[in-house]
Amino acid sequence: MSFKHNQHKYSRKDIARIATTAMLQAGLEPEFSEAVMQQLAKIDKPGEDNDSNIFDLTDLLWCSLDNDDSLDLDQLTVCEKLKNNLVKIYVAIADVDSVVKKDSPIDAHARTNTASVYTSARIFPMLPEKLSTNLTSLNPDVDRLAIVTEMVIQKDGSITQPHVYRAKVRNKAKLAYDSVSDWIENKKPAPDALSSVKGMAEQLKTQDAVAQILRKRRHAEGSLELEVFEPKAIFDGEKLVGIEQQIQNRGRQLIEEFMIATNECTAKFLAGQGHASLRRVVRSPENWLRIVEYAKKFGEHLPSQANSKALSVFLAKRHKADPLRFPDLSLVVVKLMGSGEYVVEQPKSEPIGHFGLAVRDYTHSTAPNRRYPDIITLRMVKAALQRVRSPYSNQELQSLAEHCTQQEDAARKVERRIRKSEAALMLASHINQTFNAIVTGQSASATWVRIFEIPAEGRLVEGMSNLEVGRKLRVKLVSTNVEQGFIDFIQVS
Repeated sequence: MSFKHNQHKYSRKDIARIATTAMLQAGLEPEFSEAVMQQLAKIDKPGEDNDSNIFDLTDLLWCSLDNDDSLDLDQLTVCEKLKNNLVKIYVAIADVDSVVKKDSPIDAHARTNTASVYTSARIFPMLPEKLSTNLTSLNPDVDRLAIVTEMVIQKDGSITQPHVYRAKVRNKAKLAYDSVSDWIENKKPAPDALSSVKGMAEQLKTQDAVAQILRKRRHAEGSLELEVFEPKAIFDGEKLVGIEQQIQNRGRQLIEEFMIATNECTAKFLAGQGHASLRRVVRSPENWLRIVEYAKKFGEHLPSQANSKALSVFLAKRHKADPLRFPDLSLVVVKLMGSGEYVVEQPKSEPIGHFGLAVRDYTHSTAPNRRYPDIITLRMVKAALQRVRSPYSNQELQSLAEHCTQQEDAARKVERRIRKSEAALMLASHINQTFNAIVTGQSASATWVRIFEIPAEGRLVEGMSNLEVGRKLRVKLVSTNVEQGFIDFIQVS
């Protein structure tokens, strides 16, 4: 068997082109229309509102915590210590609706794509960057309108006294996950953005402690700890210089816990106000018995009825016993559980819940610069606070739920597709090299393997058949195709 690989020298520009094509093939719009640009030209300042019910919280020690390269800042956090060692957490979410009005051209584009699409070579923002990274972003040292959720966190991690309201906020420190995590874990000194703001270090230490309490409670209730293989390409100018697997750390956990708590409180707030809501749900797995059978391969016995607590315990055991293979086990479980979807739920109806997070009431509300369902929820929260009719009818919500599910799935497929092209480009100069690998997938027509030296997945085109998922082996790279995102290996031992 002979193999060929790409001779064309690919660069970041090529990956961006491939990503643009993938967007179009997925039914997404990679470019903003002329109508959007005309509307955008008329917007020259952030949202304003003279409503007397808007609180001024600009003096609080708010900070943002996100990826190093994130410019579209959706949320800020701050905390307040109370009596009896309790803590009140405040989460501020950007009031994107104060600038992007329903059914405007910018809103129509956001509704079409329903999410920002992130590839390393090019980002396709849901909102124009003049808004998402500036006028609707919670950037440092500027006043912005926001929806604030207050929560008192009890010692056992339960959430009490939730309160949702509108406020004006001001970001005092733009922080990044990795540097904050290194500081929290005493690996490195505090980043300058943190140490230069008086009182911010104590803020982050307290927020981290509270997040870990929330995390412990969620896991006790059956939240699933999964590790998905999503490597990120690193470019230096036009040249691809590396691929890194994102590491879960304390900074990411801090924001994850506070956002989950905020989404719960938002869902309950809308229901309490008698409003329908757009919920993000993961149903109880129809393929539960296949998960049970899969667990038996590891000597574990799960109950015959879907049980997130039992599955959570099984996953924790496997992560501890075999961290190397855990991403592949996670992928199997994710596929058998089924993907999430958006549904409309009426107040007083029995919630479907989110099986993976082990929560009953859950909506997407914390990323309105990046995700359209969050803008929908934002508008419904504002309507409830102002005691006016919801801007969305039940029929419109139902249509949007189906559309957002479809388009968000399409957006994630584009991201996965481009990660394959990035990996193919990174490996193009490694033809005929051998790597340690592990079998990640097996079907009647193909076997898939993942290599470790460079985090990438590809197809085994020559070697033993019927290799079990999880088996270690040595492979040689024989072919790459950047355009198609194909990577081919042969087994050598």
